[in-house]
Amino acid sequence: MPASPTATPEHIKDVNTRYHDAAAHEYDAKWGIDFGEIGQDQVRAKLVKALGGRDGETFAEALEIGSGTGYFSLNLVQQGLIGKLTATDISPGMLEQLAGTAAALGLDDVTTVATEAEALPFADESFDLVLGHAVLHHIPDLDRAFAEFKRVLRPGGMIAFAGEPSRYGDRLAALPKRAGTLVAPVWRRAVGARGRAIAEADQSEGHALEGEVDVHAFAPADLRRLLERAGFEDRHVGGEELLANAWGWGLRTVESSAEPDTVPYRWRRFAFRSYIALQTVDAKVLEPHLPAELFYNLLVSARKPA
Repeated sequence: MPASPTATPEHIKDVNTRYHDAAAHEYDAKWGIDFGEIGQDQVRAKLVKALGGRDGETFAEALEIGSGTGYFSLNLVQQGLIGKLTATDISPGMLEQLAGTAAALGLDDVTTVATEAEALPFADESFDLVLGHAVLHHIPDLDRAFAEFKRVLRPGGMIAFAGEPSRYGDRLAALPKRAGTLVAPVWRRAVGARGRAIAEADQSEGHALEGEVDVHAFAPADLRRLLERAGFEDRHVGGEELLANAWGWGLRTVESSAEPDTVPYRWRRFAFRSYIALQTVDAKVLEPHLPAELFYNLLVSARKPA
């Protein structure tokens, strides 16, 4: 379940900090995050789609909101699409993980700052790009946050966010989750995996908080109005992933029922490749022709007036 409608912004931020600190160490493995060629291709495609199809743009100085372990930004830095990166998150644990990954990848021009999105500790007109992946739905006061994004952008600078859950997609995800729960015992026997001795949600307070960290699920019209109120130009809202996310949530549900070290490599390889294949079908067949409202994820971009 998402955060209670009566939860205060302070409670939401506290829960997000504690959950993401607890999840940081195993986050990349849990969600299959990749910093190689596959991850770089995924992220580049997401940025291009978020920017309304504009490819080839590079940004000298970028600020990431809710960086997590760096999936979005570090893959862009590796490709030279971002020069200097300032990565921010409300979770120090996530930023510590990101800094370690950046060092291992040999990325020197990466700085981390622990901060909330609604009060950024940066001077006006400091960045060419403000970006994020799967972060807006965690932020209690989006109007205040978008005002901050605009303030720290240089004239003509861009915002680009991807991986935001749509209202339809939020409901859609419930179906494969229920199906995954039903077939999990059969799946474990078929692949030879052992059931968890302790359910994932009960393993720590951090895992138990996972259901409270989300605040919003968006209709595209919500994001368009948000961009307009903030005073951005060249506004774009698109949809991403339908088949891939339905399949992915089913995979994630059955896998979470097993002890991770007992899930065989052959299954993990099949799961990953099948997800990537459906992601390709979404991108080439469905996304160009269906309205954004039908997709699991939404992407958003806009430009600060010059």
